[in-house]
Amino acid sequence: MKRQTRRPHHHVYVIELHPDVLQEPKFRRCNPDYVAGKPCVYVGMTGLDPDVRFDKHKAGIQANAFAQQYGLRLLPDLYEGFNPMRWEEAVEREIEIGIDLRSAGFGVWQA
Repeated sequence: MKRQTRRPHHHVYVIELHPDVLQEPKFRRCNPDYVAGKPCVYVGMTGLDPDVRFDKHKAGIQANAFAQQYGLRLLPDLYEGFNPMRWEEAVEREIEIGIDLRSAGFGVWQA
C-alpha cells in the first residue's frame, strides 16, 4: 500500500516580547549581544495555526514561560512568507530565523 504524503502544515512564528523580559537573568545570559532598543522575541514552530499557538502560550497550555508572561503579539512580517512547510523544513527555518534576528541585535528566545 502506497503511503500518502501529507501536505505541509507546520509553521514558524515570532512573538514580540515585552521589554521587561530583559530583567530575566536567563534571557539576558542567552543574549549577550543584544542591542538596546531592539525588539525581544520568542521564535517557535508548530503544527497549528500561529494565532492558535499564540493563544495557547498566553493561556498557559504547553506554554513557554517567556511567551506566556511577556508575549505581546505575533510579528507575521518576520515569518508569514515561509509558511506552511514540512516539519523538517520548519525545524531548520526556526533556527535560521533565531540566528538572523540575534545577529540583527534582537533579544531572542527559542525553546
